[in-house]
Amino acid sequence: MSTITCAVLMALSLWPASYVSASEPDHPAANQQNYSADLIETTRLAEEGKAATQLKWADMYFEGRGVAKDLHQAAHWYRKAADQGNDRAQHSMGWMYQTGSGLSKDMQQAAYWYLKAAQQGNVNSQNNLGWLYEKGQGVVKDVQQAAHWYLQAAQQGNKEAQNNLGVIYQEGLDEIKKDEQQAVHWYRKAADQGLSVSQNSMGRMYFEGRGIAKDYQQAALWYRKAADQGEARAQSSLGWMYQTGTGVAKDAQQAAGWYVKAAQLGNAGA
Repeated sequence: MSTITCAVLMALSLWPASYVSASEPDHPAANQQNYSADLIETTRLAEEGKAATQLKWADMYFEGRGVAKDLHQAAHWYRKAADQGNDRAQHSMGWMYQTGSGLSKDMQQAAYWYLKAAQQGNVNSQNNLGWLYEKGQGVVKDVQQAAHWYLQAAQQGNKEAQNNLGVIYQEGLDEIKKDEQQAVHWYRKAADQGLSVSQNSMGRMYFEGRGIAKDYQQAALWYRKAADQGEARAQSSLGWMYQTGTGVAKDAQQAAGWYVKAAQLGNAGA
């Protein structure tokens, strides 16, 4: 067996599952309009305490729409709207504290605001709060709480939470019993929505026959979906499958092409 084949096989067996976290503030698509005519009225309504207008004003500062981009001002207006119970503003406050964008990084404050938004059903906050509980950042580590919040978001169709729930079931973390069939269930939901890390995980589960019957053709199909989106691990796996003729017709040119793509993205096994 060649050195490169051995290297890729070792990488395939060692790759950890991939989490997805820190969903950014959700801003509605901007209308193509001249914001300057609206600034005076927007300012007036925001200063009068209209939460929806405060949120709009914050979004404009966050994105630099009609005003100079200013994350400190964005945080100022997000807080005003968040204090009135607006869940999207609360999520934005959590994200800005988590990432240190416009505010000093503070994971406890991030958890505080994510919880407020999550309790109102904000799916991005539910996913991010789950991640904080899983990693023990800003809160005491609690995998059961992590799974709870991931599930809340996953049931609403959030693909990042679906992936993260899949990882917990695949690995069997702490109090959560390992259940590879459940892992496949959630990976597939996220993969069907186009999440590349979940598509790669589906490829791996089919390749190894974990939680589902081993099927190299299905493994190649899912690796290809992820590889086409630039997932380096999937590209390397697909290269090995073409090199060895596993699940696909043997094709040295295709193998080399995928190895090169993976290597260009920094995959050491390619």
